Amino acid sequence: MILLLWCAALPFVAKADPGSSVTLWDTGAHSSTRGLDDRSGWNAVPSDLLLLEANPPKARSDPGYYGRDYVFKGDAVVENSKLAALVDAGTGQVTLYSKHTGNGGPGLIQVLHLAPVKQSPGAGNLEILRNSADEVLLRAGFGSAPGSSIVVAFGRNEIVEVKPAKELSAFKIDAAFEFAVVPSFIGDDLIYGAQGTAQDSLNLPNENMLLGLLKGEQSQFVMTWPKGKQTIRLGLAPEANGMRAIESLEFANDGESFYLAPMAAPGIWHKEALGAAFLEKDVASEWKRPFPARWKTELSEEGVQTSFAFREAKGEVWRGVAGSYDYPVWFEDGRAHYRLGKKVQPKGESVVYFLEAQGTPSEILTPVDVLKSTVGRPMAEPILEETGRKLRTHHRRGGDGVHRACTCGCTEAIQAVFEAGEEVDRKDDIKGDLEDMVYFVHRHVDRINEYRRFADDLIGELERRKSASPDLAQYLEGLEQTIQQIPEACKVQQENMKSFDYADELVKKTLALTDKKDPNNLKSYMELLKDWRAMGGAQDYVLAQCHIVTRKLAQEAAYNCAAQAKAVPIAEEVRAKARQCLRNPDGYEIWPDY
Repeated sequence: MILLLWCAALPFVAKADPGSSVTLWDTGAHSSTRGLDDRSGWNAVPSDLLLLEANPPKARSDPGYYGRDYVFKGDAVVENSKLAALVDAGTGQVTLYSKHTGNGGPGLIQVLHLAPVKQSPGAGNLEILRNSADEVLLRAGFGSAPGSSIVVAFGRNEIVEVKPAKELSAFKIDAAFEFAVVPSFIGDDLIYGAQGTAQDSLNLPNENMLLGLLKGEQSQFVMTWPKGKQTIRLGLAPEANGMRAIESLEFANDGESFYLAPMAAPGIWHKEALGAAFLEKDVASEWKRPFPARWKTELSEEGVQTSFAFREAKGEVWRGVAGSYDYPVWFEDGRAHYRLGKKVQPKGESVVYFLEAQGTPSEILTPVDVLKSTVGRPMAEPILEETGRKLRTHHRRGGDGVHRACTCGCTEAIQAVFEAGEEVDRKDDIKGDLEDMVYFVHRHVDRINEYRRFADDLIGELERRKSASPDLAQYLEGLEQTIQQIPEACKVQQENMKSFDYADELVKKTLALTDKKDPNNLKSYMELLKDWRAMGGAQDYVLAQCHIVTRKLAQEAAYNCAAQAKAVPIAEEVRAKARQCLRNPDGYEIWPDY
């Protein structure tokens, strides 16, 4: 349950300024019975503990006073301008609150509660490791067992580091989940909800980052961790009134630190129910983005869940397989708009959230900012795939060649020369355009062959896996059926895609028309144009189909292992190979930045 606490009711001790520093409080009593809405009896713990002595200057001059530990009379609360954290002195458990300014004024929202999966018996303890205006580090004990503790680090922003002792291997995060998102910066994100799920838990692939979208659409948290053998599982609550909910996340940390960043703002994410009312017309949502960012959602395009970034204006798009249609999501004056139809259908729900900055105010931390700040840029790069998201070029001469470098664009440029009757005088121009087109065809075929090699290798690997893991045969067969669609699509369209020799023959026939002027040149060229475009169109279709199948495979590998923990490592391997193949796509695939 989300707890909203108004800061107007939270008086501060003089000289403690959580707006510009990190402040450590002693609540004076266990806050589990009082809550954070009653700060009577709270005291700020000074950075210099000698200030608590009767004669601080004398104590500072005498080394006998040095090294004393602070003993909490109540629980610890750490606060900065972005969050407040309650660390229970009796159990060591941590509750994180996010600060926000909404229509009702500034306030706190409870975001999550952190505890070990197995609580050690006995009373816990709190120890201050560092207490300054810039950083607070606490060691929190979960009972009396040796090593049953964590070090929790707080700074000036939302990010909290949790460093467990070696003896602690698994933690439970309780939160009012609506959805859990596993971001994928190559391909599509994974969005997990509880509705329509029969099992009591969902196993997730380990991809070093998770976004929790919480009920009420005004809070969320980001969780990150370094590379390792961590495992993640969502716990589902029993069905109530026909509804289910995600109630917890269990995380086995593999001996590594992990990081949590609670965030809050009115409308920080949004769920839009889609239906027939959205079909073939513009629909304005009631939701407005709370701040600029790269807002995104997933919609069903040609039966595959597909990521779409919200554009800043309405427009059209051409996509392989689907063809031309109105781009489905955009903003007008900050309000979300939808245009859905037969190609991008109004099915289920549109979950809107952000991961990356795009004109975002500097004071707002994005999930990607959290990832870079916690695991570091060298480790974040293979996750964010900033180099792999760049489109490969099919422009032979860059800006000097045909700008619309495809069979349609090049044939169109050549057609204009024939229509002007200048084919003889501009033979060299036509020759250059033909070379641009042949270069494009070669790049297209090379890319299709990359997908074919990926599919062939993976099919062989899945076959070997089935022999080694017969209990996962059904899971593996499902993946194999999906990836088989790549060689099947290539086989069906092989005749239409033609060959490089065929393209070379078309070049010869086209250039032959530039040897002398003839009133039939244009007519003859238009017949060749049909041949060029038929070949190019078949290649466009197959390339886009290969891309769609690979993205679909990556999704199925993750979603279908949710009920089989043993299948998770296979899902992670399949998804890693799919992402590697999807890197640096051609423009006729789904673009990495739409």
